[in-house]
Amino acid sequence: MTEHTDDAMGKLVEHTDGGPGDLGSTGEQTPMYDAVIEEIDGRNIRIGDHWLVDYASCNYLGFDLNEEIIAASQAAIERWGTHPSWSRLLGNPALYPEIEERLTDLLSAPDSLVLPTITLIHTAILPLLAEEGGVLLEKRAHKTLFDASIIARNQGAHFAKYSQDDLDTLDDELRAARAAIGPDQPLLVCLDGLNSMTGNVPPLADMIGRCERYGAIMYVDDAHGFGVLGEHPGPDLPYGHRGNSVVRHLGQGYDNLILVGGFSKAYSAILAFIALPTALKEKLKYSAPPYLYSGPSPTASLAGVLAGFDVNDRYGDALRADLYTNTKRVLDQLETLGVRTPNVSGSPIIEIPVADPERVPDAARVLWDRGIYVTLAAYPLVPKDESGFRIQMTAVNTPEQVGHLCETLVVLAEQDIISADNAE
Repeated sequence: MTEHTDDAMGKLVEHTDGGPGDLGSTGEQTPMYDAVIEEIDGRNIRIGDHWLVDYASCNYLGFDLNEEIIAASQAAIERWGTHPSWSRLLGNPALYPEIEERLTDLLSAPDSLVLPTITLIHTAILPLLAEEGGVLLEKRAHKTLFDASIIARNQGAHFAKYSQDDLDTLDDELRAARAAIGPDQPLLVCLDGLNSMTGNVPPLADMIGRCERYGAIMYVDDAHGFGVLGEHPGPDLPYGHRGNSVVRHLGQGYDNLILVGGFSKAYSAILAFIALPTALKEKLKYSAPPYLYSGPSPTASLAGVLAGFDVNDRYGDALRADLYTNTKRVLDQLETLGVRTPNVSGSPIIEIPVADPERVPDAARVLWDRGIYVTLAAYPLVPKDESGFRIQMTAVNTPEQVGHLCETLVVLAEQDIISADNAE
């Protein structure tokens, strides 16, 4: 390799050392980043010779461990092989239309289109929908939505950001976008459903009303809400029934709204969907690259989703009740300790900021030593003042595991790693 090439490669791998508490330095101090998980036993995982309770997976309903779903996946592989390698344009195993029919019914949506991942849907379809119109992006939306919005901007769409915590900014940007693109161009307002970091839901009804005044379409990414949140929430089941998304949870419909969701969280399968009008679905079949060219989801995921629908129909609400119970124990413990979390919805995504960004490695050490595995959140994954860790509860975490987690939160508070100084 020439010296010139060596220099080029060196520049390629250069990175800025952000200092203590940032992602690079934190990664060097804890085995919780880039870990190789060698074995699982229920919600326990083994990294090297160290066993930990897993609070980093998003398998909210425990479908990854469900014996009925595992058996259905194995049977489907015997029939279909491991992978139906046609693109969807060329051939669809019968599993696909069955999934879309049942999903459309579950969501109470006009229609649905199933594709491999949410990332593919965002990056390929969002710019296609935006054309040379406009995209307004909620400031805390997922990075994949941001990336897709930038693609749309680079292809000629108007782009701006707004905050769902200050809807006057949405009004301002809707007005400015309409003035910039004219009355007939498409205008998309993009946001998360159940936010993957705060664990909160948006003021969807108010936002829909504002969008309607400007002829804008809402584009909602409910990767974490689908399967967990559902219709008719109440005291008996605060998460709601059926797990049919944040849209139904908040009592909304699909007029001027496109819902994107995935099965990789609650349903533990590599599959995603977009809920949309049938006419738009038919258009996307001949224009959306993931439908035309992408390899499909593996057989185990397709069969797992269908079996998951059956499990959800029979006792999904009981699993959501268990999930709520586990989550509430942790949130109650944080309230008792006076420790702040952005989560005000009671969802199973619990972000806990540390008292000082430089103490993320300290939190990781205590959690690791006590056999608890979490998602660490250091800068630049999150803003510096939100550095900490994220706990994702599941329905199959045992009461003993949740109790041990609550005891560990006490230890972290006693060491001032998380503290009441962060209370709002």
